Amino acid sequence: MTTVAEKARPTDEKFDLASFLQHFATLAIFLVLVVAASFWSDAFLSRINILNVLRQVAAGAGIMAVGMLFVILTRGIDLSVGSIAALGSVLTAHFIHFMGYGPATSVAFVILSGMACGLVTGTFVAYLRLPSFVMSLAMLAIARGLALIISDGRPIPLGTEGAGIASFGSGFAAGLPLPVWLMFAIFLVGGVVLNFTRFGRIVKAIGSNEEAVRLSGIAVPRYILAVYVLSGALAAIAGVISTARTGVGSAQVGVGAELNVIAAVVIGGASLMGGRGGVINTLLGALIMGIIANIMNLGGVPGYHQQVYMGVIIVIAMLLQYGTGRLKT
Repeated sequence: MTTVAEKARPTDEKFDLASFLQHFATLAIFLVLVVAASFWSDAFLSRINILNVLRQVAAGAGIMAVGMLFVILTRGIDLSVGSIAALGSVLTAHFIHFMGYGPATSVAFVILSGMACGLVTGTFVAYLRLPSFVMSLAMLAIARGLALIISDGRPIPLGTEGAGIASFGSGFAAGLPLPVWLMFAIFLVGGVVLNFTRFGRIVKAIGSNEEAVRLSGIAVPRYILAVYVLSGALAAIAGVISTARTGVGSAQVGVGAELNVIAAVVIGGASLMGGRGGVINTLLGALIMGIIANIMNLGGVPGYHQQVYMGVIIVIAMLLQYGTGRLKT
C-alpha cells in the first residue's frame, strides 16, 4: 500500500544544467579535443607525442596553474609567474655552474627566491591593499630584469656539476617522465590542501565573501599573503624543471607563460571573481592548453599566430563561464 509520504516524494530530481556544466564542461572539452586531435594528426596519439605534451605541460602551465588557482580563488591574479620561472631557471644554473652549490642546495635556494618574490607581491596586496594586477605586473618586470642581469642575457649551461638536475629532467619512472610525476604530486597535494584542510576552506571563503571571513575573526591578509608565496614557489619549481629539461638556465623561460597559466585555470572552471575552482579541472585545463599548442605545432601553425589563438581561447572560456553563471540565475 502506498503511503502519503511515498506519494508526495518526487519521482525524479530536477536536472541542474548549470551545475552539470560547471563540473563536467572542462572534461567534455578535454575529451572532444583528444578525439579531434587524433583525427587531425596520426602522430598525436603516439607515445612519444603524448609524453612530449605531458613534459611541456609540467614545465609550462601545469605546476604554475596550481599556485595561480589559489591566487584566483582569493579574487587575485599573479602576472609574475612566467618571470619568476625565468629567474628560477637562471638561478638554478647560476648556483650550480658559478657558485658550486650542489643540486639539492641550489633547488632549495631557487624555491626560496620564488617564495621571496611572492612574499613581496603578497605583502603589498594583502597588507597595503594594492591591486594584485598592478603589483604582480611590477614583480613581472623585476623578476625578469633580475634574470637578465644575473645571466647577462645569455644562457647559463648546467655543465657536469648539474648532471643530477639534468638526469631528473630526462629521467623516467613507470613509463612517465619524472617532471610529470612531480606535476601530478603537486596537483595531488594541492587538491588535498584545497578540499580537506582549513587553509583551503578559508581561501575559498575569502574569494566568496572576504568581509564575512574578516568579521569572523580570521586574519585574512595572512591567507592572501600565503597564496602569493605559494604561487611564487611553484613558479620557481617550474623554472627548475625547464632548466633540467634543456640543460641551461635562460632568462627567456616563461615569456608569456602567465597567459597560458591563467587560461588553464579559467578553462578549468575557476571564477576570476573568486571562490570557485577545483584542482582536477585545473589539471584538465592545463592539459587542454598543452593539447591545443601541440595540435597547432603538428599543424604547422606559426608561433606568432598561436598567441592570437590562445587569446581567443581565453575569451571563449570567459564567455562559457559567463553563460554558466547566467544559467544559475
